[in-house]
Amino acid sequence: MKLIIQIPCYNEENTLGVTLSELPRQVAGVDTVEWLIINDGSMDRTVDVAKEWGVDHIVNFDHNQGLARGFMAGLDACLKAGADIIVNTDADNQYCAADIPKLIEPIVNGSAEIVVGERPIMEIKHFSPIKKMLQRLGSWAVRMASKTPVADAPSGFRAISRDAAMQLNVFNEYTYTLETIIQAGQKGMAVASVPIRTNGYLRPSRLVKSIASYVQRSLFTILRIFVTYRPLSFFTILGAIPLSFGTLIGVRWIWLYVTTFEQTGRSHVPSLILSAILILIGVQCWIFGLMADLMSANRKLLEDIQLRLRRAEIEDHVKMTRKKEMRS
Repeated sequence: MKLIIQIPCYNEENTLGVTLSELPRQVAGVDTVEWLIINDGSMDRTVDVAKEWGVDHIVNFDHNQGLARGFMAGLDACLKAGADIIVNTDADNQYCAADIPKLIEPIVNGSAEIVVGERPIMEIKHFSPIKKMLQRLGSWAVRMASKTPVADAPSGFRAISRDAAMQLNVFNEYTYTLETIIQAGQKGMAVASVPIRTNGYLRPSRLVKSIASYVQRSLFTILRIFVTYRPLSFFTILGAIPLSFGTLIGVRWIWLYVTTFEQTGRSHVPSLILSAILILIGVQCWIFGLMADLMSANRKLLEDIQLRLRRAEIEDHVKMTRKKEMRS
């Protein structure tokens, strides 16, 4: 069994060495441990530092493409390198590498396909009270959307089995953390959460430039994935809001027409028009939901085809690599 530890990097020459110095080369439960970095268009000595520390695999981007694309490129490279388990960590040494055996244990014993490290959020000193509250609130929202027990959804310290890695797709260009959990939960993967430790603060987060921006993007990601995987539920709830108001206004119009028309001569036509418009909007939302639900069936078929093609491509690549190694 092979474990590959991947690290997305963007101008990390000052912290990458510290991170690599703590990564293990032997882990209980696996036979081989290799390291891989994703150089996301770094303009400093990130690649040189990686080579000095003996990193086994380097994925290079000509220019910065973002954390999400780097993460997916890393998964693809790890799979082609024959990884049975992939551990993702950050280059700022935020996560304690000594917890990697604990992180992969549920995958090794077969009880989970994805394991997310749960940081002690309330004990992290450089997190503001607002950020701590938002982290907990965001994790709760992801748990509701994904139906998984993940306690720290934004955590980038996670272990992924080979089969799970082949099934993941990230559409969001901002981050992979929330989307992969919701996607895994909707696909019925076994997701677990384990407590982990964190190291000292080396540099500010490059992902969270402002709390408002991070919250906005995170909410959009959760909403987008929920619409993608639960379209009927989403549009049913969305359509029920105007439909309910339209029905109430319609009932009010009937009551006013019956009780006051003979006395005042007023037919309250604007209320009737508003009621009709709101009811039509609600019905249209439900129709959109039905159409989206039918389209989701095609998406599932396409995902199944993609998974088969990806498996075949990766297995062929692994076989060719092994043949070359045997010849050499």
